[in-house]
Amino acid sequence: MGIVNIDDDLHDQIRKASQVSCRSINAQAAFWIKIGMLCEMNPTHSFSEIVARELRAAGVETRSVKVAST
Repeated sequence: MGIVNIDDDLHDQIRKASQVSCRSINAQAAFWIKIGMLCEMNPTHSFSEIVARELRAAGVETRSVKVAST
């Protein structure tokens, strides 16, 4: 494991995003790095396609989720 120097503004954006997605700041940064790398390696795939592929590879069933009405 190493230390990565990033701009203060980017760190602030990671912190905000981590709160929304219920991840630690490090986990959010790792997620963005991994997805960014996968997007660069698969430029013809959408973000949704890449995430769905990764979920399937992890054994997650991506079926419709029932949303409770308010």
